[in-house]
Amino acid sequence: MNMPETELPHWPVQRTCPFSLPAEYEKLREDSPVMRVRLPSGFEAWVISGLADIRSMLTDPRFSSNRHNPGFPKIAEGLIAMPDFRASLNEMDAPEHGPKRREVLAEFTVRRMKALRPRIQEIVDAQLDLILRGPTPVDLVPTLSLPVPSLVVCELLGVPYADHDFFQTRTQAMISRSYTPEQRHLATKELLKFLDELVTAKVAEPTDDLLGRLVVKQRENGGVRHREIVELAFLLLGAGHETTAASISLGVVAFLKYPEQLEKALSDPGKMLDAVEELQRFFTIAEAAGARVALENVELGGVLIRKGEGVIPLSNLADRDLDAFENPDRFDIDRGARNHVAFGHGMHQCLGANLARIQLQVVFESLFRRIPGLRPAIPVEEMAYKADSEIYGMHELPVIW
Repeated sequence: MNMPETELPHWPVQRTCPFSLPAEYEKLREDSPVMRVRLPSGFEAWVISGLADIRSMLTDPRFSSNRHNPGFPKIAEGLIAMPDFRASLNEMDAPEHGPKRREVLAEFTVRRMKALRPRIQEIVDAQLDLILRGPTPVDLVPTLSLPVPSLVVCELLGVPYADHDFFQTRTQAMISRSYTPEQRHLATKELLKFLDELVTAKVAEPTDDLLGRLVVKQRENGGVRHREIVELAFLLLGAGHETTAASISLGVVAFLKYPEQLEKALSDPGKMLDAVEELQRFFTIAEAAGARVALENVELGGVLIRKGEGVIPLSNLADRDLDAFENPDRFDIDRGARNHVAFGHGMHQCLGANLARIQLQVVFESLFRRIPGLRPAIPVEEMAYKADSEIYGMHELPVIW
C-alpha cells in the first residue's frame, strides 16, 4: 500500500554545489542506505546508496531493467508512453542482452580506442586552434566540451556532424527536467525519425562506420533488424556526446579549483588516467545507474524489496560511500580507486567507457599544456551548472588566459 505523500521524502534531490553532496544526501549516506521515496511521477520506489549494495544489485538477475515489467519505477511526471520504443541495450535483460551487446562490443575495446587516439588528438587540436585564434573570455562549453565528443561520436557512428545542432538540442530537451513532458516526448520522436532515416540510407548503401558495419553483419547473419539499429544509434549518439561533454567541463573546473591536482596529473604521463577515474568518481554526472524492478522478493542492505517494487541505485552517492572510499568528498587523483560506478556496473556498464577515458585524457593534457595560464573568468562557484538535468554538467564555462 502506498504511504501518504507527506511521510515519504522526495527524489531526485537537486545538487546545489558541484563539489559536495546536498544536505539531504549527507543524511541518507550516514543513516539510511536503503530508503523509500516518492518520485516526481507520484510513484514510490526504493533508492539505494551503498556502493556494495549497488554493485550487488546491478549484477543480480532478480532485478530487471525492462521498463515494460509491472512496477518499473516511472520517474518523470506525465511522460508519454512509447510502447514501440526501448532504449536499446539499457532496457534488455539476460539472455537477450548478451548477444546484442556482443554485436557491437568489438567497436569499443581498449585496443580499438587506442587506435582512434590520433584522430581524437587531431579533433582536439583543431578546436584548440580555433579557441587560441579567438578573443577572450571564451566559453569552453560550445567551443571544446560539446564539439569534441560530438565530432568523435559522429565519425564513429557515421552521423553527419552538420546535424549536430539538431541532435544536441533534442538530447538536451530529453534530459532536462525543466522541459514539459510533451516537449521531451516530441524531442524523442524527432531524434528517432532522424536516425530512422539515417539507418534507412545505410541499409541501402552501407558505410564504413559502426552503424554501416552493423547493417552488413546483421545482413550476413539472417537479416537487418532495422528498429534495433535505430534504437542503438539513439542510445550511443545521446550518451556518446552529452556525458563526455559534461565530464570535460566539470573536469576543467576541478583542475582550475585544485591546481595542485592538475600539476600532479601533468607531471607523470600515466597520471592523467588516474585523474580521469577520480573525476568520474568525484562528480558521477549520472545520478542514477539505471532504474530496476524486483522480479521476486529480494533482501538488499537489510531491507526486503518485494516483487514488483522499483529500485533506483544512486551512483553519485555510492561514489561518495564512507565505507568504500577514504575521505570520499576530497578530490584526490592519488586515490587509485577503480571500483566506482560512474560508468555503471555489470552487464549494463557503459559501452563507451573506454572511448570517454581516451577523449578526456587527450582533452585535459592538450588544453592545459597549450594554454598553461588558463583560469576561470568568474569564480567557479558562480558558474551555471546543470542542476535541472538528469546528466549533471555545465551550461557555460567562461575562461581567460
